[in-house]
Amino acid sequence: MAGPGLWAVVAAVLAVAIDAIVRIVHGWARESSLGARRRAQLPPGNMGWPVVGAMWSFLWAFKSGNPDSFISSFIRRFGRTGVYRAFMFSSPTILVSNPDACKQVLMDDESFAEGWPKAAVALIGRKSFIGLAREEHRRLRKLTAAPINGFDALTTYLGFIDRTVVETLRRWSEAGGEIEFLTEMRRMTFKVIVQIFLTAADDATMLALERCYTDLNYGVRAMAINLAGFAFHKAFKARKRLVSVLQGILNERRAAWAKGLPRSSMDMMDRLIEAEDEHGRRLDDEEIIDILVMYLNAGHESSAHITMWATLFLQENPEIFAKAKAEQEEIVRSIPPTQNGISLREFRKMEYLSQVIDETLRFVNISFVSFREATKDVFVNGYLIPKGWKVQLWYRSVHMDPEVYPDPKKFNPSRWEGYSPRPGTFLSFGLGTRLCPGNDLAKLEISVFLHHFLLGYKYAIYTETDNDFPGLHQLFWFLNSFSTNESYPNAQMKLSLCVFFCCTQAHEDKSKLPDQIPPPP
Repeated sequence: MAGPGLWAVVAAVLAVAIDAIVRIVHGWARESSLGARRRAQLPPGNMGWPVVGAMWSFLWAFKSGNPDSFISSFIRRFGRTGVYRAFMFSSPTILVSNPDACKQVLMDDESFAEGWPKAAVALIGRKSFIGLAREEHRRLRKLTAAPINGFDALTTYLGFIDRTVVETLRRWSEAGGEIEFLTEMRRMTFKVIVQIFLTAADDATMLALERCYTDLNYGVRAMAINLAGFAFHKAFKARKRLVSVLQGILNERRAAWAKGLPRSSMDMMDRLIEAEDEHGRRLDDEEIIDILVMYLNAGHESSAHITMWATLFLQENPEIFAKAKAEQEEIVRSIPPTQNGISLREFRKMEYLSQVIDETLRFVNISFVSFREATKDVFVNGYLIPKGWKVQLWYRSVHMDPEVYPDPKKFNPSRWEGYSPRPGTFLSFGLGTRLCPGNDLAKLEISVFLHHFLLGYKYAIYTETDNDFPGLHQLFWFLNSFSTNESYPNAQMKLSLCVFFCCTQAHEDKSKLPDQIPPPP
């Protein structure tokens, strides 16, 4: 009679055999329609198991705190080809990980269209930028980009951003105790973007919108499984609440306009209502709401995360902190006595601070991947991307490539001094016609916060464990004002901030927690 050891060996062999057979059959089912010649031209990789594909390893890479391990596993198995095939988000997918290939895909609007997962399109909106075909995207971008970028727009918003930052830091100082830093940063950036798009929303509306976005973002990169208990299900309900709030505001605006009521100022919602393209076509309610959902989300999430990481990196690198602080002190000394606060003139003098921000964007940009779909057969790096296949552009892989950025795991803002990255090597805001329309506004907002932080605050960092939040790493930041500048009279006030990083399953009260974000290596 066979012993338990033999049965274990037999079971292991059977498991390996079944795994191999399932992978082969799934790959054949997905690729057989291409024919033998075209299949031979595909990049290296495999389809994995049905439904799941490479999603388990993808999710594990981020939940384990090592996001680079996902693409690294392909490089380790198949070499540095720059393109690989996999099965992701229920679709055959090509992973693109080197600069030239990313540039080709991003610049070729004839061969590639937006290809975001179903969950993202359903949650952000089918008439937002991520759900539109090229011509419609171009039309809406033209109507919406100018009011949030450019000299006039930034001049308009700078004063409010500056006041909001100063008031926020002062409120943190006066509050005492521990504050959740990332959560508070998100509230600050959300306040700014709501002011730009909706003017002064009341506190109840702000809170309702904020809670909706917190739940929404947990499902944007999840699989589109609309069943209770899944992230997408809760996010989709948040989307419905969000649309209801925005539709209510939109209805009030249209009613006020119909009555001829005066307007104190024009915000982005007003501009969207009034906007006409060259053919005299106006935006319908669905277009306006989807655009608002997209801009309100993108306009505060990325800025909050990057500001947090830049603050952390500055404090962890005393030489960088000192150099950036000296630049800001010199800028303050050059401000005319009659000028209240900083202007765009001072913002443009922040050369080293701009390098700090660019290095932070390279190091930990939360937009680590972008999605496209091939509209026809096309070759990239000598490999075939079949028509209809999805394409994922792995920006982080480009940003951490030692051939592009020597010693990539070192935070080194000086690498940007006199350096102009060639197209395809710095993708924090995208590239080509899909370049982020709010990139200048984001950098302005981050710069203003860091300007005041450098001049007036510092922190010590502590790590603690809280059994009430399983799977969370909690960082307690204690910031103490240390500037002797008269602009910061509360020099002895302590500011304590708390940042939560969700590395596994989050606590049920998502309003107190940030989104899952890839930590720096």
